[in-house]
Amino acid sequence: MQTEHLVTMANQIGDFFKSSPDKAQAKKDIANHLQRYWAASMRQQILAHVQEQQGEGLQPIVRDAINEHLV
Repeated sequence: MQTEHLVTMANQIGDFFKSSPDKAQAKKDIANHLQRYWAASMRQQILAHVQEQQGEGLQPIVRDAINEHLV
């Protein structure tokens, strides 16, 4: 899957959870969603994007969720 598509999908997940008043919980929820519903290969690809490209294109809350809970 193309990284651009994964970034779009991850940002859509972020859009859903970022309205939560508890930002720490929102980041956990984003990471949990990625763990539960994304294939391991998709998670590896988005992790590589965060590590190699600093998560270019990702919303800050999504990038933080990945860095804090998936790495």
